[in-house]
Amino acid sequence: MLESGHRVILSAIYVSQIDGTDPIEKIKENSAFSRDEINSKIDHLIKDKLVNEDRISLTESGRSSLKIVLAGGVFDIIHPGHIYTLNAAKELGDVLVVVVATDNTAVKMKKRRPLHSQEQRQELVNSLSMVDLCLIGQEDNIFKTVNNVRPQIIALGYDQVHQEKFITEGCKKINLDAQVARLQSPIPESSSSKIEKEYGESIHGI
Repeated sequence: MLESGHRVILSAIYVSQIDGTDPIEKIKENSAFSRDEINSKIDHLIKDKLVNEDRISLTESGRSSLKIVLAGGVFDIIHPGHIYTLNAAKELGDVLVVVVATDNTAVKMKKRRPLHSQEQRQELVNSLSMVDLCLIGQEDNIFKTVNNVRPQIIALGYDQVHQEKFITEGCKKINLDAQVARLQSPIPESSSSKIEKEYGESIHGI
């Protein structure tokens, strides 16, 4: 059983392997550990064969000791439904990776251009406390990102049209045994499109 401090370090190293950032700086952001404490804990994890000798990558055992959750969406306007479902997704595992749709994919899904660019939406979602990493998706094949993240759980939001069968079959093609979890929202009528429509009507009504 991993202690929470070791889990924080493994999670930070996992995220750093994907986004190319410095794992030590990420650990310092997510904990109150000093550099000496971090190095001591990494030494311990190397001894337990969870971190490689390079100190910046996980062994197969280290990677499998973490439960990675993947969620996705457009996230054009962050609303309470998003916060609830992302919190619920994070509770399913140790690391929450969120994929935001590209602008072109967002147009196909919403039949309109998003208010914010894909980079702005990525920055916004990355700023949420429950999110460990936010990535911009792939337009031609969503399973490229899934294969990069290799999650144990894929969380689908209450308003997402992706069918569980489509996700499950796609994961099988990349030899990934991932569980699909359907998240519910206490505010099912919340959606970015509805908020934008109501906001536009209220402006015109002034």
